[in-house]
Amino acid sequence: MGDHYRTRLTHTLEVSQIARTISKALRLNEDLTEAIALGHDLGHTPFGHAGEDTLNEIVPGGFNHADQSLRVVDLLEKDGRGLNLTFEVRDGILKHTKGKGEILCEDAEAMAFTLEGQVVRIADIIAYINHDIDDAIRGEVISSNDIPDHCLKRLGHTHSKRIDKMVNDIIQETLASGDGRLSISKEVLSAVVDLRAFLWDRVYESKAVHADFYKATKILKELYQYLVDHPDYFLTLIKMESLYDSLERCVCDFVAGMTDRYAFSLYEKLFLPLPWVVL
Repeated sequence: MGDHYRTRLTHTLEVSQIARTISKALRLNEDLTEAIALGHDLGHTPFGHAGEDTLNEIVPGGFNHADQSLRVVDLLEKDGRGLNLTFEVRDGILKHTKGKGEILCEDAEAMAFTLEGQVVRIADIIAYINHDIDDAIRGEVISSNDIPDHCLKRLGHTHSKRIDKMVNDIIQETLASGDGRLSISKEVLSAVVDLRAFLWDRVYESKAVHADFYKATKILKELYQYLVDHPDYFLTLIKMESLYDSLERCVCDFVAGMTDRYAFSLYEKLFLPLPWVVL
């Protein structure tokens, strides 16, 4: 089911590919770029940002997928030993996200310390803007005729042409500037910002999509609460004898690490009756 829609894994591979292309052209550290790209969304929840908002609401101390990505590599990997990554990789993972914020901002606190990390940040938006348009058209949330004309004229009428235009513009503008900072032309940047605004308005915050957000919220809230209320079952489920953190945080780690399909499957197992029992 849904074989042609993007997943968090395919998104990550697209970000990595785009980021490495830009880094190679700018003679940056490709290995560092790839490490940041591959780790940037490890903390994402099932059901995307709807899942993130839900966990942020119900988990003590809140939840953010960038912080969770860092928690995965620092603590959860290697059976609690972490991956012992460099500062540059960890910094890039933590600062990859931008939401509705500036794509390349002047705030040093918000931007990655390295150019490689900044490349991943912009590669992330190039990837998701383009593949989300693709998926929204496949899902019949929008049609290709809905995309603003001025964005198509500036960036291209196809998925590949838009990515090519964005990537080449960043490379050429950065090399031309010569000041050691990532650059993008005003024409392309304004088109990217407008295209992102279009997606927020017509896709991310559309009634059709939000109807499923409510369902996703219900599933995650009930899974989380059930596991908190049944700690012995939870330990059996994660195959551990004791908790490594507070119960709420351990359950949060577990729920955040689920795929959509696993969340569906566990919810069905815990809350829905078996057909033969009903009969």
